[in-house]
Amino acid sequence: MILFSHPEDYTPVCTTELGEMARLEPEFKKRGVKLIGLSANTLESHEGWISDIKEVTGSQVNFPIIGDKERKVAYLYDMIDHQDTTNVDSKGIAFTIRSVFIIDPKKTIRTILSYPASTGRNSAEILRIVDSLQTGDKHKVTTPINWTLGDDVIVHPSIKTEQAKEIFPNVRVVKPYLRFTTLPKDA
Repeated sequence: MILFSHPEDYTPVCTTELGEMARLEPEFKKRGVKLIGLSANTLESHEGWISDIKEVTGSQVNFPIIGDKERKVAYLYDMIDHQDTTNVDSKGIAFTIRSVFIIDPKKTIRTILSYPASTGRNSAEILRIVDSLQTGDKHKVTTPINWTLGDDVIVHPSIKTEQAKEIFPNVRVVKPYLRFTTLPKDA
């Protein structure tokens, strides 16, 4: 599951982000990932905004968006913008920052990303993180910088080199602690 927060409905950056996440929802579904948005507005406000998102981006938002006007969920997950004192509603209540929580099937938070209100997220990076976590969990590997599906992976440090050579037929030892391998294409 991915829970991602937005400062407010009917804002420009948030509109582009929700449109892009809606466009990519089939990619997340292929990976078994459910999307859940959160915005510091009411459910009624979300309904009108979803129409704007479709009009502006061409993407239909089908995933739920939590209405968190009182910031109850935002406070629980520490999504509040403590840095930008101008990022507040008409009552002076701080809006949320652009947080992303990647939560695995065991309900463990595996990744937290936080962006300031002024900076839109990178949806390709969110997908890349999901791919990395799922690949690592399945194959007991880690992924190097800028890794994408199909690239070589790193043999997990807990696996001894002799054992790694049995598990992975193409182990390249760069350093005793840095061993690369190629996963089979159907993996």
